[in-house]
Amino acid sequence: MTSLGTIVTAMITPFDERGELDENEAARLARWLVARGNDGLVVAGSTGEGMTLDAAERNALVRAVKDAVGTSATVIANVGTSDTRASVRAAREAQEAGADALLVVVPPYSKPPQSGMLAHFGAVADATPLPVVVYNIPGRSASNMLPETLLELHRRHRNVLGVKESSGDLKQIATIVRDRAPEFRVLAGDDHLFLPALAVGADGIVGVASHLCAPEFRAMLDAYRAGDAAKAAAIHASLLALFETLFLTSNPIPIKWAMNQLGFKAGRCRLPLDELPATIAERLMPLLAPYRAAAGIA
Repeated sequence: MTSLGTIVTAMITPFDERGELDENEAARLARWLVARGNDGLVVAGSTGEGMTLDAAERNALVRAVKDAVGTSATVIANVGTSDTRASVRAAREAQEAGADALLVVVPPYSKPPQSGMLAHFGAVADATPLPVVVYNIPGRSASNMLPETLLELHRRHRNVLGVKESSGDLKQIATIVRDRAPEFRVLAGDDHLFLPALAVGADGIVGVASHLCAPEFRAMLDAYRAGDAAKAAAIHASLLALFETLFLTSNPIPIKWAMNQLGFKAGRCRLPLDELPATIAERLMPLLAPYRAAAGIA
């Protein structure tokens, strides 16, 4: 069974000066993230501006990242859309491009009922043998997949092996953990809830801040698992300012700006996302000092 990873970064997508996909820079960034302690990468997700990528770009990105990291990290390709047929097609294409697993978001905008979610995810799960991770993010999709729906989905389709839970509801996360099968993985979907999610039994995180602080996340996870809750809490507290600042405006605007400051050619976000406001840049820059040093930037 493919491991989904424990410290997983939802990777930004680098664009060149013309706004085109930069596969070489994506590969370079992917290798750096793995070297920093990430054992999984989500590509073409919301942080990766996946909604602005066409199918050819998405598949090229998956292929470039997989070729770059090989077996050193799990490459999870986002294939979720509001159209079940398009999601099935994207799932098959991602498998052909080399993805190790699939991320499938609860369909945005259409607000499907729970029965429609079961049918949608079931169709994608049946399209390939790859592990499927459900992405539950009501703040973006306007719909919440209930725990009983999620766990029924796993019972019907055994390759639905995990969830990126971004509901922000610790009771919901705890309910999933309590009722899941042993093989089902629960990944926190919010950086600031990683430690609280661990406390209710989650297995890891799909993060944004982990572009920068994967080593700290790894140390926090290790401390918590070793029974040193105080150390884990201290690491968590040290990262709160970073978490807050990275989400003062729409993700991925701040993290993409930050990675440019670390020497990566991340480029600009594609419209309708625009530039980072100067007031946020001023707050974020000092927080990047240790990460700039790690990247070899004075």
